[in-house]
Amino acid sequence: MRNQPLRRVTPLPAPPGHLPPIDLRATPPDPRLIDRLGPLRCAETGLLPWRQAGGVTVIATARADIYLRHAPTLEALFGPVVMALAPEAAIRAALVARRGAALAAVAETRTPASLSCRHWKAEAGGRRLLLLAFVLAVVWLAPQPVVAGLLAWALLTLALGTGLKAAVVLAALRPAPPEGPPPAIARLPCVSLLVPLLHETGIAAKLVGRLARLDYPSALLDILLVVEEDDRTTADFLSAARLPPNMRIVTVPAGPLKTKPRALNFALPFCRGEFIGVYDAEDAPAPDQIRRIVARFHQRGERVACLQGRLDFYNARSNAMSRCFAVEYATWFRLVLPGLARLGLPIPLGGTTLFFRRAALEAVGGWDAHNVTEDADLGLRLARLGYRAELIDTDTLEEATCHPRGWVRQRSRWIKGYMVTWIVHSRRPLRLWRDLGTWRTAGVQVLFLGAISQALLAPLLWSCWLMTLGVPDPLGGLPAPLQRAVMVMFLLAEAVNLAAAVIACRAPQHRHLRAWVPALWLYFPLASLAALKALWEVTGRPFYWDKTPHGLCDDLSGA
Repeated sequence: MRNQPLRRVTPLPAPPGHLPPIDLRATPPDPRLIDRLGPLRCAETGLLPWRQAGGVTVIATARADIYLRHAPTLEALFGPVVMALAPEAAIRAALVARRGAALAAVAETRTPASLSCRHWKAEAGGRRLLLLAFVLAVVWLAPQPVVAGLLAWALLTLALGTGLKAAVVLAALRPAPPEGPPPAIARLPCVSLLVPLLHETGIAAKLVGRLARLDYPSALLDILLVVEEDDRTTADFLSAARLPPNMRIVTVPAGPLKTKPRALNFALPFCRGEFIGVYDAEDAPAPDQIRRIVARFHQRGERVACLQGRLDFYNARSNAMSRCFAVEYATWFRLVLPGLARLGLPIPLGGTTLFFRRAALEAVGGWDAHNVTEDADLGLRLARLGYRAELIDTDTLEEATCHPRGWVRQRSRWIKGYMVTWIVHSRRPLRLWRDLGTWRTAGVQVLFLGAISQALLAPLLWSCWLMTLGVPDPLGGLPAPLQRAVMVMFLLAEAVNLAAAVIACRAPQHRHLRAWVPALWLYFPLASLAALKALWEVTGRPFYWDKTPHGLCDDLSGA
């Protein structure tokens, strides 16, 4: 594949009778003509109905070949048409200026309502007060039974989660089936990369340089930098930067909802690629990553709709928190996710280094614009609709959150999204079971509900630690054999967690992290704070995107 000559997309000559280039800023398009073709269709094709005069409709486009391809459809819709050339950026800006609100509405409702959380009603004050009153009343009326019930549930989810983790680790350690030789690709496809940005001026310059290292024909690599309309600082920085020709800026109209999945959905129609990739602002992907992705998609059938790359950190050595975060990521991306895939269970996707077949992504409804953990939700929706996601052996380096406050904010957003995702997909349990089957439905419940329960009820489980140290049973009523069984189960769970972390750090670049594995006992309790914050927000601010600041430790990498 490396010896394949580069192929550039060369527009065809303009057809006879076309008009001179037009200035869409001086003479904006007629919005009624846009509506006749449809704003979404305009975005997808790059065709913009401009003006109508003398019974002829003028169609603005940047490429004559696209106009010629769609000319019969345009004539059937408008009657006689004629082409006029205009820069692609000007066409996109004019479309967003005239019909940005309509495109934003499509972005916010792209996911089917039955699989979306957008109808979640959130009256913050009333729900929070009701929840608080209910909890206080139950605890006051029956404190010991409540604590006993919660502890029993925590132990049950601990046992199920430990069993699942042991199973996925063993599955991940099985030798992978041999892969065939790389496929011969007659014509490399166009790949679009979506990079949502929000207040990222401190890292945007490095992002452009990192993406420029990708070893793929630039004419076939379509990079969209997605910026919010009211983020003028980032927009001005990018406008002043000398971006490569294959990088474009897509501006998302402002609205009451401001989430990463909304931005991705808005930019999706403007993509040119057959495959769609997602990166975060701080990412540093491996240079050969796109070629490996394209080759794997060509090896697999159409039902493999998504490839998830591995994530790692370039600032793992910055402090204790980043080291523990790196251990956690190594366990998740090098053991847990591959093991889930080997066992045939749905994969809760990561938010970056994700690649999709465009047709499949559009078929499942894109991203749920209201879900703040849109990646995990999308992985579950893909599985429910019969598609498969696979892990691929390619790494992207990103920035580990180095400060406890930022870590809690980020983790609370993830846990809140897990809560919302579990509620949405459990609305109709029989339908979920029909879609996934018994084995995968059980896996989803253990994975999502178990993770939520463990984060929320971890303080109760700490009492098991006290029992292992000889402190009396906090409930004061457990029989001695049951106390011993609880202690054994708890120690077994900790042994599985530590063993998985040590195994995950077996690669040369991670061996220095093994000494930090015991520090996870001090690291994971922060998840309980994040879970309480998530529970509080899910009742009143379910769609609030608590953004993680980037660039705080980026200068340590040199990446």
